[in-house]
Amino acid sequence: MNWSSKSVLVSGAGGFIGSHLVEALLDKGAEVTAFLRYTSEQSIGNLKYLPKEKFEKLSLVYGNVEDQSFVEHVTRNQDVIFHLAALIGIPYSYHAPKSYVATNIVGTVNFLEAVKRHNPEICLFTSTSEVYGTAQYTPIDEKHPLVGQSPYSATKIAADKLVESYYLSFESPVAIVRPFNTFGPRQSTRAVIPTIISQAVYSDRIVLGDMDTTRDLVYVKDTAQGFIRLAEDPFYGEPTNLATGREISIGELARMIRDKVNPDLEIVQDKKRFRPRKSEVRQLLGSAEKVSKIDWKPSYTFEQGIDETIEWFRNEWERADYKIGEYVV
Repeated sequence: MNWSSKSVLVSGAGGFIGSHLVEALLDKGAEVTAFLRYTSEQSIGNLKYLPKEKFEKLSLVYGNVEDQSFVEHVTRNQDVIFHLAALIGIPYSYHAPKSYVATNIVGTVNFLEAVKRHNPEICLFTSTSEVYGTAQYTPIDEKHPLVGQSPYSATKIAADKLVESYYLSFESPVAIVRPFNTFGPRQSTRAVIPTIISQAVYSDRIVLGDMDTTRDLVYVKDTAQGFIRLAEDPFYGEPTNLATGREISIGELARMIRDKVNPDLEIVQDKKRFRPRKSEVRQLLGSAEKVSKIDWKPSYTFEQGIDETIEWFRNEWERADYKIGEYVV
């Protein structure tokens, strides 16, 4: 695909993955419109970290994915659409499930209706490895059963099935990207790696919840390239994992980061940070077999990704306004 001739819309553009995807698309010469959630402050989120010369190439639109007429308007005349906008915090979904239904399900339907009307080349919808629940077998491939172990994951399962239904019912040009646990610069301390790094760098101890769970961790720059490759060679109507095929426990991860930053730090557990027992996903280890068919694989080693993320936190934590050591849901 010649990206320099493409108009591209990215919803959730101010988010963690969204901002890296926007930057990668700009690097390829695409004409990018960043769809940002409307606030009176007109926040640009993580796009504030883009170099000025890149940011000035962006078109910005502010709205809400729950507003069907607005989604209809901003998707018109777009060649490629990446739909990333979602509510993603698992603990918060225990308290506000209807908000997740509105954003993650209704928002998806609005994009699907717009795609049916405007017929872009591809609309890539963002899923999550959380839809699999705790692994029933490993590595988890795309045929693994889907289990809603949290209200968040249940809304993403529903969204995925809606995407599938629009492909089967209307032959809509849609596909699903299912990233495993992505990490890197710009991620909020709601996620585990920023939680560990921020405490390791700026606190006198590292406080975590369950440390026995395992995750398949993908560096965000590799995730962004995976999105782009899947838009270039989509598996229409189907989900595709972005995974490394390797897992690490949260405890091992914490010890590795601690040893890089300050080997003398104590690591302690806080029961308030545990998920409800039946809601905790114990193991996520993804299969990358399907995505390898389009020649995607991580270009960063895990250590390179961790080192770059630590360095970013050292340089940017004040600008990011992180609340070090607080439990963010």
